[in-house]
Amino acid sequence: MPSEKTSSPAESTAMDIARPSAWSRITKRLELSSVDDQRRSNADLDPVPPHRRTWRTHNFVMYWISDNFSPSGFRNAASLMAIGLSWRDSLVCITVAQFIIGVVIVLNGVVGSRYHINFSIQSRASFGYYFSYLMIIMRMIVGIFWYGIQAYTGAECVRSMIYAIWPSFHNVKNTLPVSANIDTQMMTAYVVYFIIVLPMHYIPMHHLKWLFTIKSITTPIVGFAIMGWVIHKVGVSNTSLWTQETTLHGSTLAWTFLSGLYANIGTWSTLAVNVPDFTRYAANDKSAYITALVLPATGCLITFFGVVSAAGSNILYGQILWDPLLLIDNWTSSGGRAAAFFCAFFFLIAQIGVNIAANSISAANDLNCLFPRYINIRRGQIIVAFIGSWALTPWNILTGAPAFISFMSGYSVWLGPMAGVLLSDFYLVHKQKYDVWELYNKHGIYRYNKWGTNWRAFVAFFIGWVPLLPGFIPTVNSSITVSTGATHLYYLGYFYGVGAAALSYYVLCRFWPATETMLARAVLPDADVIDGHSGDDMEEGIEAALGD
Repeated sequence: MPSEKTSSPAESTAMDIARPSAWSRITKRLELSSVDDQRRSNADLDPVPPHRRTWRTHNFVMYWISDNFSPSGFRNAASLMAIGLSWRDSLVCITVAQFIIGVVIVLNGVVGSRYHINFSIQSRASFGYYFSYLMIIMRMIVGIFWYGIQAYTGAECVRSMIYAIWPSFHNVKNTLPVSANIDTQMMTAYVVYFIIVLPMHYIPMHHLKWLFTIKSITTPIVGFAIMGWVIHKVGVSNTSLWTQETTLHGSTLAWTFLSGLYANIGTWSTLAVNVPDFTRYAANDKSAYITALVLPATGCLITFFGVVSAAGSNILYGQILWDPLLLIDNWTSSGGRAAAFFCAFFFLIAQIGVNIAANSISAANDLNCLFPRYINIRRGQIIVAFIGSWALTPWNILTGAPAFISFMSGYSVWLGPMAGVLLSDFYLVHKQKYDVWELYNKHGIYRYNKWGTNWRAFVAFFIGWVPLLPGFIPTVNSSITVSTGATHLYYLGYFYGVGAAALSYYVLCRFWPATETMLARAVLPDADVIDGHSGDDMEEGIEAALGD
C-alpha cells in the first residue's frame, strides 16, 4: 500500500504564514475603503470637498435657534435665581455669556470655514502632531459624557409622550431595585428613545441642516405655546418669581454675577473648541458670523420663556417647575394630553438634534482621527451612542455622582486654555496661514520636534489652567476650602484661561518662533486633492496645491 504523504515542518510553517488569521480577516473587513495610510486619513477626515459645503448663513441661524430651544434652555435661569439673582439679572447674565462665547465660536469657526478641516486636524497646527492627540482625547471624553446625559433628557421627552398617549403608564409598577437608580417607566422610555435615535446617526453632517431647520421652526412655536398657555391660564404679573428682586449687593453681587457668567460660558465651551466640525461644511468664510448675534438672542428668549412658565407653575400646581416636561405632564384632559404629546415630540426632535450635533458628531470626529483606518464619522457615532448611553449609565451619574457632574461642568477650566492657544496660533502667530496638507503629514512642519509636540503650546496650556485648579477643587469636594482670591480667580476662569494661554503662547512664539511653520501664503484645499485618497493622483494633487 502507498504510504500517506505528510507535510514537512517547513511546509506547515509556510502554509500557516500564507493563511491569514481570523483576527486579520476581521480587521481587513472592517478597514475603510477610503483610508490613506500615508496620511493617516480617510474621506471623513480629509478637508470637505466642494459638493459637501452646503451650509449657508440661514443654516447656521437655524442651527443655533434649534440648539438653544430645548428643555435645558427653559432651565437656564433656575440656578441663577436660586443663588440670589433676579430674573432680569439672570437674563442679562445669560445674554452676555452667550454673546462672549458666540464671539469665540465665530473666531475659531473661521478655521473650519476656510480650510474645511475639523478640530482634530486643526489642533495639530498649534499643539503639534502627537500632542494634539491629548487635546482630542480630552474633548472626546467631554462629548461622550454629555451625550449620555442628554440621552437621558431625550428619554424624559419620550416618557412624557407615553404619558400623553397612555395615562395608565403613570401606574406601571416598578420592577427594578432601588439601587438601579432608574425605574421601569424611565427605563422603558430610555430604550424607546435609543431605538428612535440610533438610525439618526446615519444621516451625513451636510444633510443634517434639514433637521435643524425643522427644529428651528417647531421648538420656538412650542415655547411660545407653553408661555402663552401659562399667561392665559393664570397671568404672571404678581407671582413670587416675577417680583423676585436681587438679594445680593455690592461686591457679593458682582462676584455672584461673574460666577453665573462663567457657568453659562462653560456650557458652550466645548462647542467653542470643536466648532470647526460644523463650519467646515460652510459654503463660504462668512456664513457662520451670524452666530455672535443669534446665540445670545435665542438664549435670552428661551430663558424668558422658562421664567414665565416656572412662575405660572407655582400658582397652578403649588411648585416651581423649571422643566417644561414636568409642566406638560400635568395636562391631563384629552385636549391637554394631545397638546402635551406634540410639545414632548418636538422637544424630542430638539433633543436629538442637540445631542447629535454638540456631542455625537464631535466625539465621532475624535474617534475618526484616533483610528482613521477603521472608524469614520458614522461608525464613530454608533460607538459614542453605545458608550454614552449604556456604558456610562447616565441615570447613575445623575442620581449618585453629583461631584462627578460638578467636575464635568467645570471642564471649561481646560477647554478655555485650549481655545486660547488655538485662537492665538491662528490669528496672532500664523496670521491665518496654514498649509492644510502638512497637517496630514506626521513628519511635516507641524510635527515641531521628534516628539511631535509644540512645547510653546504645552507651556501656554498649563499656564492657562494650573492657577485655576485651587478654585475648581471645592466645586467637586465641598469639604475643601480655599482662599477668597482663589475662588474669585476661578469665577474669572474662562477669561483668564483664554487670555493667559493666548498671550503666553504668543509671547513664547515671538521669542522662540517655529520658523518652519511660518508661511508667506496659505495653502488651501483643492477639489482634485480632496477626491483622491492614494497613489499618483494624490501626489499630483498635493504638488498642484503647493505650486499654485
